[in-house]
Amino acid sequence: MSAIAAVHLADYRVPDFLVDTTSLRFELGEACTRVSSRLAMRRNPDGDATAALFLHGEKQRLLSLSINGRLLGDDEYRLTDDGLRIASVPERFELVCVSEMDPAANTELEGLYLSNGMYCTQCEAEGFRKITYYPDRPDVMSVFDTTLVADAGRFSVMLSNGNCLSDEIVDGKRVVHWQDPFPKPCYLFALVAGNLDCLRDVFVTASGRRVSLEIYADSKDIDKCGFAMQSLKKAMRWDEQVYGREYDLDRFMIVAVDHFNMGAMENKGLNIFNTSCVLAHPSTTTDAGFQRVEAVVAHEYFHNWSGNRVTCRDWFQLSLKEGFTVLRDAQFSADMNSAPVKRIEDVSLLRSLQFVEDAGPMAHPVQPQSYIEIANFYTLTIYEKGAEVVRMLAQLLGPVQFRQACDLYFSRHDGQAVTCEHFVRCMEEVSGRDLGQFRLWYRQAGTPTLVVRDSYDAQQKRYSLTVRQQLPAVAGDQAAAMHIPLKVALYGEQGALELHCNGETAGKEMMLDITLAEQEFVFEQLAERPVPSLLRDFSAPVKIDYPYHSEQLARLIVLDDDGFCRWDAMQSLQLLVLRAMVDGDPHEGLQQRLLEILGQLLQQADHEDPALLALMLGLPTARYLADSYAVADPAAIDAAVQALADSIAMALQLPLRALYQRLQGQATGLCASAMAARSLRNRALACLLRLDHADDRALAMQQFSSADNMTDQLAAMTALVHSPYAAAEAEQVLQAFYRQWSHETLVVNMWLQVQASRPHADALQQVQRLLSHPAFDAGNPNCIRALVGGFCQQNFAAFHAADGGGYRFLAEQVALYDRRNPQIAARLLAPLTHWRRYEPARAALMQQALQGLQASAQSKDVLEVLGKSLAPDV
Repeated sequence: MSAIAAVHLADYRVPDFLVDTTSLRFELGEACTRVSSRLAMRRNPDGDATAALFLHGEKQRLLSLSINGRLLGDDEYRLTDDGLRIASVPERFELVCVSEMDPAANTELEGLYLSNGMYCTQCEAEGFRKITYYPDRPDVMSVFDTTLVADAGRFSVMLSNGNCLSDEIVDGKRVVHWQDPFPKPCYLFALVAGNLDCLRDVFVTASGRRVSLEIYADSKDIDKCGFAMQSLKKAMRWDEQVYGREYDLDRFMIVAVDHFNMGAMENKGLNIFNTSCVLAHPSTTTDAGFQRVEAVVAHEYFHNWSGNRVTCRDWFQLSLKEGFTVLRDAQFSADMNSAPVKRIEDVSLLRSLQFVEDAGPMAHPVQPQSYIEIANFYTLTIYEKGAEVVRMLAQLLGPVQFRQACDLYFSRHDGQAVTCEHFVRCMEEVSGRDLGQFRLWYRQAGTPTLVVRDSYDAQQKRYSLTVRQQLPAVAGDQAAAMHIPLKVALYGEQGALELHCNGETAGKEMMLDITLAEQEFVFEQLAERPVPSLLRDFSAPVKIDYPYHSEQLARLIVLDDDGFCRWDAMQSLQLLVLRAMVDGDPHEGLQQRLLEILGQLLQQADHEDPALLALMLGLPTARYLADSYAVADPAAIDAAVQALADSIAMALQLPLRALYQRLQGQATGLCASAMAARSLRNRALACLLRLDHADDRALAMQQFSSADNMTDQLAAMTALVHSPYAAAEAEQVLQAFYRQWSHETLVVNMWLQVQASRPHADALQQVQRLLSHPAFDAGNPNCIRALVGGFCQQNFAAFHAADGGGYRFLAEQVALYDRRNPQIAARLLAPLTHWRRYEPARAALMQQALQGLQASAQSKDVLEVLGKSLAPDV
C-alpha cells in the first residue's frame, strides 16, 4: 500500500490549463478504435504560470501529437503510465492527439468498451483518460463536438451527447456529427454505437418546447421500455413543478446496456443504463423492479441540473451531486407511491448497510478527505447518508426556504464546478441561519447516537427529555457536538398529546434542535406519563438509545401516526426478543407479547396500509441484529432469527392463511394498491412456508404455476426454495422457471440469486456448481452480483459457516475479478472487511482470507480496501 499514493482534498489546486472546445473523432473498430482529439486550450490565469501541461491517459497507444499544426518529436513530451507531460506550450494553443485502443479487450467496463457487440462508454469517474489524453478532472469544463465513423450499414444507431448536426455516408463510411452546446466535464461524455431499436415519445415542457424522448434497446427488449418512458415523463413534469427545473436540450436519450458496472449514468443528454434499471414488463419484472426503474430513471434525469448543469469541482464533492439527487429521487418516489413505505425502505437500507459502513474500516465522511481509488467512494455514505444530510437541511429551512435556496444554487452556479460548501452557503444565505455547526455532517465520519432519558413529575404534570450526543471518534479524536434535528411526539393512552415545550406550543409534533453535547427539553401540562415517539420520519441519520419496554413499544405500534415510527417500534420489539434469545435468556413473556401484537395487526389488516403491514411483519435481518453487538456470533444470531420466524409462523398460521386468501382478488395490476396487496400476500406465503404443511406448499405451487406477473411467480419460487420442507417442490419450480425464462438474462439473474441466498447448509456447494452453469456470465456485473454477491451479502448463515468456506470462496472470487474488473472486485469484498465485529474464531478466518488476498491483489481498488481492512485497529 505504501507504494500507492493517496489523493488529498487539502492538496486541491485549480487546473493549470483549461479546455474551451473539445472535438473528437472516433473511427470505430472492435480490436482497434482510433480516436483523434482536437483541444482548444489555454493557460488558466488562476493556475501555476510555469506549470507543464499534463494530460491523463491510460491503456492506449499514442500515434501522434501536435500543437498548432506542428508535429511534436519524441523528445518534446514524456509518456508515463498515467499520462503525458509537455514541458513547454504557448498561452493559447490547439492540441491534436491521435491514439488507438482495443475496446474488445476492455473487461473493466470503464472508458470505451464492447457490450454484446455494442460500443458504449463509462467515463465517471476517471474513464475518459482511457479514451484519449485529456485533463480528466471535473473542474475542466468544455463544449464537446463529436464525430463517429464506422462502415456504412454496420450500426443502426451512432449516438453521442447533445444534438445531431449531420448523419451521412461518405466513401462507404457512415459519419455522424454531434454537438453538445453546454460545457461539461469529460466524465459526462458518452458514445453508443450498435444495432438497437428505439421507443420514441415527445414531452412538452412548461415553456412549450417539444423534447424528443428516445429509449434504445435490443429489439427483443424494446417492448420492455414503455414503463421507463412513462417514468421519464413523470420525472420531467415533477422536476418542473417541485424544483422549477426544465429540460434544456431538444433531445433526451436513454440506452439499455447489458454489461455495466453501475446502475446508470447521467451523461448529458445521453443516459446509459444498466438493463436492470430500464427494462420492465409485468411478466419479467417484479414490483420492486418497477419501482427501481422508476426511481433510477428519475435519478438520472434529475442529474441534468443537480450534477450536469451544476457539477462538482473535484471528486471529494461527489455527494454534492449524488446526495442531493438521491434526495430528489426519494421525494419523487414518495410522491408517486406510498411515502411511509418509501421512507422505511430508505431507512432500512441506511441502517442495515450504511451504519455498518460507518462503523467499519472503510468509514469516511460525506466529504472524504483522501482516497486512493475514487471508484471505492461510490458508497452508501456518499449517496444515502449524503441524501439524509440534504434532507436535514430541507427540514431546518422548511419547504419554502429550501426551494428558494435550491433556486439560488442552480442560478448562481449554472455552468460551474462547485463544492458542498457552495451548496450550504446558499441554504445559509436564504434562511439567515448560521449553519457552521451543521457543516460537521460533511466532515465527521461515523454514526452519532442520541442517548435519550426521561422523567415525569405527576404533581407538576411535567415531563423532561434529556438528550446526550454520543459521537464516534474521528481519527482518534472525539468528534465535536453536531447539529441534529430530532422530531418528536408524545403519546398517551388514547393518542398523541399537545406539546408545550420551553414556553412554546407546537401542536402534536415538534422538531428539537440538538446542538449541545447534552440538552434538556421540558414539556408541561401533561396529565399522564407519555411514551416518546422519537426521530419521527427518521429526521436525522442517527441511532437512538432509549430504554423502551414492551408496553411502550406496543403503544407506538398501535397508536403512532408516523409510519416510520410504527415500523421502528416493531423492529425494536423484535430486537428485544431476538437479543434475549441470542444471549441465552429467552423471555417467553416478551415473545408472547410480540405474537399478540402481530395477531392484533393481522386482525385489523383491512384497516392497515398493506405495504406497511408487510414491512411490519418482517423480522430484522441477521446482519442488522449482528450490528447491534460489539462482537457478534453468527451461529447464535441466525439460530435466533430462524427460531423466532418459525414461532411467528406457527402461532399466526390461521390468520396468515385467511389473509393470503382474502388478498387474492386485490393483487392484480400495476397500481400502487395492487403492489401493496401483493407485498402483504407474499409476506404471508413466505411465513407459511416455514411450516411443514402440504397444503401451504400446494398454495405456493399453485401461485407459481398460475401467476400472471413476475412478483407472484418469483415470490412463490423463493418461498419454496428457501423452505426447509419443500426440497422436491423447490427442484421442480427451479427447473420450470429456468425453462420458461432462460432467454431473459435479467430474469435468470433472479433465478441465480434465489439459489445463492437459500439458507441451507449446502448453499455454497450449489453456488459453486452454478458458476459453471450456462446461465452464469462471468463478464456481466449483474450476473456476478446476483450469484456471488447474493451468497456473500444475503446468505448470512452460509457465508459465516464455521469452517470459513464462505470466506475462502469470496477471497477466490475477488482475486479472479481483480484481474478482470477491479471495481466489481472491490465492491464484492465488503463482507470480509468487518471481520473485527465477529467472534474470535470467525474473525481469524476472515482475517486470513484478507491476508491471502493482499499477497496477490493487483488493482488500486482492491489494495485500498485490503489496506484499510487490515490496518492496525486504533
